[in-house]
Amino acid sequence: MHPVLVYTLSRIGLFAVAFGVLWLLGLSNMLVLLVAAFALSGLASYVLLSKQRDAMSARISGRIDRAKPQGD
Repeated sequence: MHPVLVYTLSRIGLFAVAFGVLWLLGLSNMLVLLVAAFALSGLASYVLLSKQRDAMSARISGRIDRAKPQGD
């Protein structure tokens, strides 16, 4: 599977889990809930998705390097 797709879907999944957990814990203000879920999922993805992030960056870097002209 494409590394960018895997990483993106993993980030969305982490956000959904964080949103659901915070909602179940009683956060009812939608703005606070969204901001807290975004922050929590961002921290979780930094820790949990390092392998996927490395694979994604290697894929993107490889494509950029192939697209450059050989004279540069």
